Amino acid sequence: MTRLLEIRDVSKGFPGVQALQGVTLELSRGEVLALVGENGAGKSTLMKILSGIYTRDSGTITVDGQEVEIAGPREAQQLGISIIHQEMNLLPHLTVGQNIFIGREPRLGPFVQERALRRRTQALLDELGIGLSATAMVGDLTVAQQQMVEIAKALSFESTKILIMDEPTSAISLSETKVLFRLIRSLRERGVGIVYISHRMEELRQIADRVSVLRDGQYIGTRDISDVTDAEIIAMMVGRELSQRHDDRPRPRRAAEDVVLSVRGLSTRTLLREVSFDLHRGEILGFAGLMGAGRTETARAVIGADPMTDGTVTVHGKQVRITGPDVAVRHGIGYLPEDRKRHGLMLEQDVVFNLTMSALRSFRGPAGFLRGRKASEVTDSYIESLRIKTPSGRARVKNLSGGNQQKVVIAKWLARDCDVLIFDEPTRGIDVGAKEEIYRLLADLAEQGKAIIVISSELPEVLRLSHRIVVMSQGRVTGVLDNEGLDQEAVMELATKNIDEGAAA
Repeated sequence: MTRLLEIRDVSKGFPGVQALQGVTLELSRGEVLALVGENGAGKSTLMKILSGIYTRDSGTITVDGQEVEIAGPREAQQLGISIIHQEMNLLPHLTVGQNIFIGREPRLGPFVQERALRRRTQALLDELGIGLSATAMVGDLTVAQQQMVEIAKALSFESTKILIMDEPTSAISLSETKVLFRLIRSLRERGVGIVYISHRMEELRQIADRVSVLRDGQYIGTRDISDVTDAEIIAMMVGRELSQRHDDRPRPRRAAEDVVLSVRGLSTRTLLREVSFDLHRGEILGFAGLMGAGRTETARAVIGADPMTDGTVTVHGKQVRITGPDVAVRHGIGYLPEDRKRHGLMLEQDVVFNLTMSALRSFRGPAGFLRGRKASEVTDSYIESLRIKTPSGRARVKNLSGGNQQKVVIAKWLARDCDVLIFDEPTRGIDVGAKEEIYRLLADLAEQGKAIIVISSELPEVLRLSHRIVVMSQGRVTGVLDNEGLDQEAVMELATKNIDEGAAA
């Protein structure tokens, strides 16, 4: 294969952090190169250098045999480099078409030709098999749908010859992943070189030709995907053998009197119908289902983020009326959202502020002043226990990697000491080593008596973590299963159940 991209001895530093040190990488035409490493390894930094967001401190970048300087995103696009970011960079107040072709809209003089923009966008969406309307407002879309818009945006540049995909499947369904993989194979046949960043080993096996590993900002090595085991890749990533006992599931918890959270007949205007479940003290209750089944919507209704049209919520045996997330917190319910940037963090603030903001009262002295030393000490303890990679507690959260941002959100609710913790996609965008840490953390919290709900699109993760599993389809609960000898097929049978068939019969 013809060498398309060569990166030689590239380094990049930020105040207090050496993000990259002498990194080397090669990409050929028609190749899918998997790039892996723990959060903070430098993957996203390297890709941002390639896409013109950052400038390198040293080293060389060669495209098609010519050494290049990538001074900004426009220069990257002119070189044929497009990127699909893990953290979505969309404008919620604009339509799908306006986001995809922003700055490149068809115009007649100074005026945008809206009809032509809609036609062009819809043709692209239809070609890619993305079931969205060109005129839909991005702010009204789910996270998964927004991810598909990001994918369409990157593929809308006809000149693209190097495509960077940073965790492209982190928020999309299995069917959408199949569409994406079909697109990748088509692009590969056209000679496009693809850098594919993912923590999901099963995906790399399906789509990648080679795998390159970064660790702590340094290049570790490149192997043919067919010649290396998952364990060997993980060992390269973390610098040690990592014990992964995916069948080490918690034993099912039998019904007990210590019900912490009880939901009965929960319904909403748009989707949920008569959702009921109980959550016990010391239990991890998993929620499984396909995209759009109603898992996240159930969590949002419970915490009052979305209005209920019917149903009851009982906490510690007392029926409560939760009108918003702030009321949920007062009743001891913490929610880690699916979209951490929009709903879980204040990106311009530092780690200390974000980690302690849900429990400010406990950090105030008698006169009402914030006890900064105590806040810093608590923050430092969570930075250490969760292995949050940050120069200090005073670093801005926006400068952390996606996985480390997720850890800050988790720590925020741990600092609040809630009795009920709802984790929506808790390991989205988090590397293999960090996932294991979070799995152990959730198990430890359950052992301490916390009542935990875990919503995850990764069925192996739900099976790994949960004592019991609530399966949903089309806004309803189709089954509640003990996680003992349970396999994925049994869960998927309930997750794909068409509940309308019985009504139509």
